[in-house]
Amino acid sequence: MPNSTDLRESLCAVIHDIHAKGWAPGTGGNFSLVQQSQPPNLLMSPSGVDKGQVRSHDLIEIDAQGKVIAGTGKASAETGLHLAIVQATGAGAVLHTHSVFNTLLSRYFEAQGKIAIAGYEMLKGLRGVTTHDTTVELPVFSNHQDITDLAQQISPHLPSAPHGFLLAGHGLYAWGSTLFEAKRHLEVWEFLLEITYRALALSTSPLSNS
Repeated sequence: MPNSTDLRESLCAVIHDIHAKGWAPGTGGNFSLVQQSQPPNLLMSPSGVDKGQVRSHDLIEIDAQGKVIAGTGKASAETGLHLAIVQATGAGAVLHTHSVFNTLLSRYFEAQGKIAIAGYEMLKGLRGVTTHDTTVELPVFSNHQDITDLAQQISPHLPSAPHGFLLAGHGLYAWGSTLFEAKRHLEVWEFLLEITYRALALSTSPLSNS
């Protein structure tokens, strides 16, 4: 079992990698790692800081009510969504990004409530998907500022979600049973969303098998 220092260093390394990819600009994004399942205890990035500069001592600990119980940083306004995901799915880590492609597509597909993606080999990077010859639907939820209400609306859909969802005009949430798996799912979805955007820009179907 990794100790607290190892967990902190691992989460910081993932946050720095995500920031380097341009997926957490302008202090955006929030990232959490479960230290204890019941009652929930999350190790989390603080709000309002440059994610490329976060160090292990900057991370905060969050309890089941979303309160900071260790550390001096401020909890993200979206902490409730991290807790909802962990409680509904048993996730061990949750990663939230604000990339250009996920944000644009979250608005474009908001009315449809989902993005259906089929035929790409990268789909097999999602746990439970064993072939490219399938369609996976990424949910898109409308965003609003009442996080408690938003979490209650989204929670019933989380167990069947493909390890991720979009908030319209906001960004992508991805999770996994471990930090490594959450990072893999995030990278898979970011790749597939960029592919979808570029396919639309080329006036071809994002559902194409070619």
